[in-house]
Amino acid sequence: MSRVGKKPIPLPSGVEATIDGNVVLIKGPLGSLSRTIPAPIRVMSAGGALVVERPSDAREHRALHGLVRSLVANMVEGVTRGFQKGLELSGVGYRATRQGKKLVLTVGYSHPVEIEPPEGIEIDVPTPTVVTVRGIDKEAVGQLAARIRAVRPPEPYKGKGIRYAGERVRRKVGKAGKK
Repeated sequence: MSRVGKKPIPLPSGVEATIDGNVVLIKGPLGSLSRTIPAPIRVMSAGGALVVERPSDAREHRALHGLVRSLVANMVEGVTRGFQKGLELSGVGYRATRQGKKLVLTVGYSHPVEIEPPEGIEIDVPTPTVVTVRGIDKEAVGQLAARIRAVRPPEPYKGKGIRYAGERVRRKVGKAGKK
């Protein structure tokens, strides 16, 4: 039995959930999110909380049960508190700036790399070596942060590159000297 799927999702004050067939719409103080739920799984409202149910104990239904519950819980958290992901740039001359909504990265290429955030996601650059991605959709925030990191992933010899905040990069020893 899925222990994650069984937990009810509490709805904080100011959050409304609308369920129309397989479409779940969550409205909150920061915005609204909607998602289509796979057909066999049902989401129901019960006493100020959302409950996710599955029709049987089939392997596919068990797998979808916990997944759908996590997705809906992330939607509720997103419209109440939002999500953010931090990135750090390390390397000589590596820096980030914001031009309008675009993020411009100077990370050792012959040209600056420009990244345009999707609708509903905002990028902050508090210092030239720190980038913060914010939004209400956890999936979109994580995807944009992964796209930014993929521009120049951290390398294991000197540790230069773009890494998630708090990410540890395993360092390798360079070539051994001559004997």
